[in-house]
Amino acid sequence: MFEATDLREWQGETVVDASGDKIGSMEAIYVDTASDQPLFCTVEIGMPTRKRLAFVPLDQARVGPGYVKVTVDKKQVKDAPSIDTDGALPAEDEPAIYSHYGLDYQTGGSGERRLARR
Repeated sequence: MFEATDLREWQGETVVDASGDKIGSMEAIYVDTASDQPLFCTVEIGMPTRKRLAFVPLDQARVGPGYVKVTVDKKQVKDAPSIDTDGALPAEDEPAIYSHYGLDYQTGGSGERRLARR
């Protein structure tokens, strides 16, 4: 897995799916609030007049020359929960992101949110 600081260097770079198809440009990194490890990134997708930010898991992601390759399919990302390009992720929407990718979601020990934008 990437160190959070290393992955931040890839903001603005192309994100491709497991077969190498371009998904979009990486916009932000979301880390686990307990460990500060990168869990998701947001990728700018959509038509030029209707852009949005879709959440993409970073588990087992790899970097190449000018791109970050994720293990999920482009179609799955296109159907993923998203926010407006100037939006923020509400805490109550976090479970839907995990569920979309078949991942377990648990809040912090005191019920705090799991994801923080870096």
